[in-house]
Amino acid sequence: MEATLEAQAFSILATVALVLMVVVTGGVVYLTAADWRDRRRRKNDQAPPKRRAKS
Repeated sequence: MEATLEAQAFSILATVALVLMVVVTGGVVYLTAADWRDRRRRKNDQAPPKRRAKS
């Protein structure tokens, strides 16, 4: 009975660890994408407007 309880506890802990890893990884990906998007937007806002060539 103790072995079953120990195995169940290990399974629960492993599942919780996996869920936390997925949440943390998703957060890192989101923050990286948001930073990249904001950096690109700031760069475009600072750049002078492009002039169109006259034909």
